Amino acid sequence: LNYVKSSRFARQCPINVRYAFNLFSPHGLMHAALAELDEKLEFTPKLMEALWQCTLCGGCDLRCKRNLDVEVLQVIENLRQRCVEQGHVLPAHKMLADNALKSHNIYGAEPAQRLAWMPAGTRPTPGAEVLFFVGDPLSYRQPDLALSTVKLLGQAGIPFSVLENEWSSGHELFATGQMAAAKEMAEHNYKAIVDSGARTVIASDAECYKTLKVDYPKLMEKSTGDLPFKVLHITEYADQLLKDGKLKFNRPVPMKVTYHDPCNLGRLAEPWYHWEPHYELPNKAIGKTWRRGDKGVYQEPRDVLKAIKGLELVEMERAKDNAWCCGYGGGVGTAFPAFAAW
Repeated sequence: LNYVKSSRFARQCPINVRYAFNLFSPHGLMHAALAELDEKLEFTPKLMEALWQCTLCGGCDLRCKRNLDVEVLQVIENLRQRCVEQGHVLPAHKMLADNALKSHNIYGAEPAQRLAWMPAGTRPTPGAEVLFFVGDPLSYRQPDLALSTVKLLGQAGIPFSVLENEWSSGHELFATGQMAAAKEMAEHNYKAIVDSGARTVIASDAECYKTLKVDYPKLMEKSTGDLPFKVLHITEYADQLLKDGKLKFNRPVPMKVTYHDPCNLGRLAEPWYHWEPHYELPNKAIGKTWRRGDKGVYQEPRDVLKAIKGLELVEMERAKDNAWCCGYGGGVGTAFPAFAAW
C-alpha cells in the first residue's frame, strides 16, 4: 500500500499496460527466456516484438524484489543478448552500433564536432580532478544541457577537463544486447578516463551516468566501488556544492514545478556489486548484495530544486522508485517511436 496509491497507477510495466497480453510483461518474458534456454522456443517476430518494446525501466525488477529475490531485469537483458547472438538485430538498433563503431557516436555525426558546443571563452583544464563526460545526446542533440553544466561548474569555480577522444558511452548498445560494440566503447572510455587522472567523473545525461557507474564495472566483473574514480550525476554534484557553500542561487524563480525521476538515475543507478555465483540451496544466493532500487539518486535533485527561492515543488503520484518510465529507454525510442510517445 505504500507503493500503490490508486488503481489508475497501480500497474508498473509499460508494455503490459499498453498491450495487456502475457508475453508483453516481465513474467511473460521470463517464461520465454526459460523456454528459449530449454530450446523449446525460437525468436519469432512476436517474441521479438515484445522483447524489444520493453524499455528496461526496472520497475518489474524493483517490485519483484520487494517480496522475492529475483533478477528479472538481468534475465530480460540476457535474453536480448542471446537474441542478438543468434543474428536477430532490429535494423534501427544495428544502425546505432554501426554508427558507434565507425564515428564513435550513435548518430553517425562527425567526431570532430563532438565539442563544437563548447563556448569560445571556456577552457577545460587538462589533468583536473573533475572530468565532465559529455555523452552523445548532449554533444550532438542537446548542447544546451552541456552548456548549462559548464556554466554551473564555472560559477562554482570548479576546474574541469573533458575527454578530447571521448567515444559513445555505449548505453544504447548495452541496452540493445550488442555487447561486442558496447565492450569496445567501454574499454576505450575507461582507459581514457583513467589516463586523464580524474578522480570524479560528472555526467549530466542519466543514461551515460548509469552506464559509467553500473554497466562498465558489470562488464569488467568488478563492483562500482572498485573503480579508480567516482561517478556523480550533475544533480548530486550541484547539491554538494550548494551544501558546501560553493554555489548559491540568489535569483527568485516564482514557479510551480514537478520532477520526473529518470529510470537510469533512480531505480537503476545504485552501485553495482560484483558477485561470484555461490548457492547454499538452489534458490539461496550466498554473499550476494541485492540492488533493490532504493539507493538511486532521488533526494539530491529535489534538494537542488528546493534551494531555488520561490520555486514550489509538487510531486507526481508516481515518484522516486515508483516513477513511470519516460518510454524512450532500452532502444525503444529508436525502434518504436510511436510506443515511446505513448
